[in-house]
Amino acid sequence: ASGPRPPRLTALAALCGLEALTLLGAGGYLLVMGLLGRPDSPRQAETGGLTVIVLALLPLLAVRGLLLRRSWSRGPALIIQIMALPVAWTLLQSSGAGIPAGIALAAVAVTGLVLLLHPTTTEALGIGARPDDSTRD
Repeated sequence: ASGPRPPRLTALAALCGLEALTLLGAGGYLLVMGLLGRPDSPRQAETGGLTVIVLALLPLLAVRGLLLRRSWSRGPALIIQIMALPVAWTLLQSSGAGIPAGIALAAVAVTGLVLLLHPTTTEALGIGARPDDSTRD
């Protein structure tokens, strides 16, 4: 990939980075509360925290690939956006602080999907590129 990185690709990497940081924070909170707090099930809180922290590796992997313009990075980024939608829906069905969090998550996920599917992004990642027809016999 030659030339400067398209702003859409940089924005997508930033969104994935934001999602990774949010997952790391949530996982860290669950883990700490499982260890130091008084949850109903400490083992479940600790396991949940570790699971969310490991899940944060997926968007981090996507960020690295997007910034380096690797075509494989579209898969992890797409998975994270799709996984975020049911979580956003669940938050929207709750009350209190869950509703604004659900709105924010839905906005980030939909924006990420739009950026992922934009032709500029796919071209920058080398996805769907066709061989030059002029070289065919």
